[in-house]
Amino acid sequence: MPLSLILAALWALIANVLALLPSRDHHWRRAYALIACGIPILGYVTYETGPWVGLAVLVAGMSVLRWPVIYMTRWARRKSATLRDHG
Repeated sequence: MPLSLILAALWALIANVLALLPSRDHHWRRAYALIACGIPILGYVTYETGPWVGLAVLVAGMSVLRWPVIYMTRWARRKSATLRDHG
């Protein structure tokens, strides 16, 4: 098994353990740290195993960190609507 997939699995395990622990800020600080660690791991997975496995790991990471993805999507929609209305 490639090292990158081991790192991705370890990241997923840590993310799930962190989600179980209580948090005062609704896990946002942890989410930012997981994103900062996950992006290089995702790049390494894609480099080492190819784009399809990288895409699968991306989808798995997005399912773990779904709320940041939801908020980013809402922000992007608002931003595009603002640009469309004023542009």
